[in-house]
Amino acid sequence: MALHPTRRGLLLLVVAVAAIGVGCDAIYYRTMKKFGKEKRDILVSRVKAARASQADAQQEFKSALERFQAIVQVEGGSLEDKYKKLNAELERSEDRARAVKDRIDAVGTVSKDLFKEWNDELGKYSDRQLRLESERELRETRRRTDALIASMAKAQARIEPILRPLRDRVLFLKHNLNARALGSLTKELDTVRSGVDDLIVDMQRSIADADAFIAEMEKESVGAAR
Repeated sequence: MALHPTRRGLLLLVVAVAAIGVGCDAIYYRTMKKFGKEKRDILVSRVKAARASQADAQQEFKSALERFQAIVQVEGGSLEDKYKKLNAELERSEDRARAVKDRIDAVGTVSKDLFKEWNDELGKYSDRQLRLESERELRETRRRTDALIASMAKAQARIEPILRPLRDRVLFLKHNLNARALGSLTKELDTVRSGVDDLIVDMQRSIADADAFIAEMEKESVGAAR
């Protein structure tokens, strides 16, 4: 079904603002509000996106390690071909790493904006009891959100130590296409494997935290709507 011209225009504006970046957050929030999306809804959506990104990265790093190992251990073939394949795997892993960081940053941005707005609006209450209840809910929601972001950040922090030795060895192989470089790369596999295992554990924990956060926020939204 075709969108009404006005709604189509608003949708295009949302896309354009998202592409421009954080500097236009105020315009983005006002536009989303026209679609009935408050900052709380945007926060939950971004947590879901971050959770999905982490799940994708978790699988990508696990698969990348397997492919990385297979390329290194195959006998024969030119070192140039091995380098190209290893570099492709590295680039794919780095893309996943950037996606995870961007998603977590987006959660942090909207949570700060949500809590600032919430805190600013506390002064609008005339009923003291309602204000105290809202302050309590603000503290609790901020606590849960901060804990979730910390969990995500901990998982993300595992990524760079995994990428660093791979990046170094791929670069070394590029500059020194010889058997000694390949042997050096092979020795790193045990270290990388251990790092990937730790990353997967942390991301599983972070994804579980995100699931619990989303369920709690959506449960509260349903309760508030009744």
